[in-house]
Amino acid sequence: MQSKNKTVIKSMTVLNLFLNHSKLSLSEIIQISGLPKTSVHRMLSSLEDMQLLDKDEDGKYSLGLLFLQFGQLVAERLDIRKIALPVMKELRDEVGEAVNLIVKYGNEGMYIEKQDTTQPVRLYTAIGRKSPLHAGDSRIILAFLPEEQQEAYINSIQLIQYGLGSIMDKDKLRYILIENRKKGYSISKSELENYTTAIAAPILNYNGEIVAGLSIAGPDVRITEERTPYLVEKVISAASEVSKKLGYLQ
Repeated sequence: MQSKNKTVIKSMTVLNLFLNHSKLSLSEIIQISGLPKTSVHRMLSSLEDMQLLDKDEDGKYSLGLLFLQFGQLVAERLDIRKIALPVMKELRDEVGEAVNLIVKYGNEGMYIEKQDTTQPVRLYTAIGRKSPLHAGDSRIILAFLPEEQQEAYINSIQLIQYGLGSIMDKDKLRYILIENRKKGYSISKSELENYTTAIAAPILNYNGEIVAGLSIAGPDVRITEERTPYLVEKVISAASEVSKKLGYLQ
């Protein structure tokens, strides 16, 4: 374990050189880092294989496209949090229920921001918590993904009973996804936790692509059938406001 940690530290030493240099040759990396030539050569080869570094025809190294992808992803998520937060606070104050911001993280949904309800009875949802992409408020993200991505996801998963309302049939899931997209929102009841309801709407970017989901969530005793249409209207309106701030033209 200790040797692995040293390897990671040495690799970061090499990568950190590119914070101040756009391109470096092997000899320049050795000279600036002070690391042994054999170690540097081995690390450069591994970093290139992982697309963390690119080598041009002159033999000079630069940061790889993978960093651009990570950087773009982080920037998008941070921007969404910053833009969505005041809208989320206003929505929470208006409806009195918890409001969550969810993004796609691999084959899962991840909660990256939340506004807790002021009610004494509340759901526990921590920032960083993950949930299956097809269940609960995360399902709105799956509903707005391209059909081929939906199918790839559905074919790769095993449906598990998380709560009384968990979807256990893949054809039923496909039908629900079509309906969610058509209506522009999703309602999930006891899919992840019993006796809870989540109402979610999509947040779209300037290209009309799904980048996040916004949801209102709470116990069934407060999110009643009579109150649901009001909450649907509010979450759609809030998600649309965030989408507009991201450049989406409806």
